[in-house]
Amino acid sequence: MTILDKIVEHKKKEVADSKQQRSIAQLEASAHFGRTPYSFREFLLAPDRTGIIAEFKRRSPSKGIINADVLVEDVTQAYAAAGASALSVLTDENFFGGNKQDVIAARTVNNIPILRKDFMIDEYQVIEAKSIGADIILLIAAILTPAEIKQLAALAKSLGLNVLLEVHNLEELERSIDDNLDAIGVNNRNLADFTVSVENSFKLAAHIPDSFMKISESAISDTEIIKDLKQAGYNGFLIGETFMKQPDPGLAMKAFVKGL
Repeated sequence: MTILDKIVEHKKKEVADSKQQRSIAQLEASAHFGRTPYSFREFLLAPDRTGIIAEFKRRSPSKGIINADVLVEDVTQAYAAAGASALSVLTDENFFGGNKQDVIAARTVNNIPILRKDFMIDEYQVIEAKSIGADIILLIAAILTPAEIKQLAALAKSLGLNVLLEVHNLEELERSIDDNLDAIGVNNRNLADFTVSVENSFKLAAHIPDSFMKISESAISDTEIIKDLKQAGYNGFLIGETFMKQPDPGLAMKAFVKGL
């Protein structure tokens, strides 16, 4: 069983527990549910922003604790001030040390799009994402069938949410394309063994239809890589560990952005 299999197995139990704790009606009654989500495309392509989707992540299955000493409000505000086009906030608790409260906290102090970064397998999680103030959901092709992607993306769009589809290879990309997607992200991290290679993004770039925004995720550690990825047609760059492994992630992003 791969790490990804273990995560999905645990996620099924987690979602079942969440459904017991809060009904859909309660989610729909939340303070954030009525707000209009920000446009991912608008912020990603804004000339005064960097295209960086800056991630708040405390730990990971492969690296263990990355940074457990910083506050989500402080880090995400600093990311936004440094020019982030969007924020990515982990809400998986068991494997990544995140929680849904982190999105709520980030939403309270920021006026740019927030991606709820989690392993989405159920419509309940999409409604939950809207209820905590997220603007974007992540759908991972490796754990979803084409029918599930279609169903979850359609629900997200009906709620005004933006949809980022994550793929790892050409097979996942070709079977997962759907009109309700806003962006396609190529994960440079193999979720089966957590090895990384940015070459994955260069390999798949030409296969992603130009109607979708193109995002490169993980393994981006210097600005030269971003310049090359832009040449290959990418609009967005999800960066987490490069910033989070520093004592002050916001300051690390500010220094990084100078290289652009």
